[in-house]
Amino acid sequence: MIINSRIQIPEEELRFTFVRSSGPGGQNVNKLNTKAVLRWSVQTSRGLPEDVRARFSKRFAPRITGDGEVLLTSQRFRDQRQNERDCMEKLREMLLAVATPPKRRKKTRPTRASVLRRREEKRARSRKKQARGRKAFEE
Repeated sequence: MIINSRIQIPEEELRFTFVRSSGPGGQNVNKLNTKAVLRWSVQTSRGLPEDVRARFSKRFAPRITGDGEVLLTSQRFRDQRQNERDCMEKLREMLLAVATPPKRRKKTRPTRASVLRRREEKRARSRKKQARGRKAFEE
C-alpha cells in the first residue's frame, strides 16, 4: 500500500479478519462475516520512517494495543472487499495526517498600539469599577 513517496506499507504486514457485523440487517448480518478487522503492527513495520512512526504512535496512542498494533474496523458495506478497502483507506488517512511534521510556531510580540489599547481598556474598566464604590458618609 503506497501512501506517498516516503511511506510504503508492504501488503503482507496488513492482516485482515472478518467477523459478523453488529446492528440491524436481518439474515445478511446473522449469516455472513462481512465486518473487516485490520491489524497492523506500527512498531515493527518496515515501510514506516522513524519520525513518522513516532508521530503516529503519539497521535493515535489510544488506537494502539499493548502489542503495538493498530486495530481498524469497517462494517459500512455488505461486502467483505469493500469493508477491507474502507479499512485500508482509514489507515491511509491516518498515515497522511502524520506524514509531514507540524510547522514550528513562530514567536510573535503584540504591536505597541495593541498594548496601549489593552492598557487603556484596563484603565477605563478600573475607573468604572471605582465609580461604583460607596460614597463616604457625610454628617
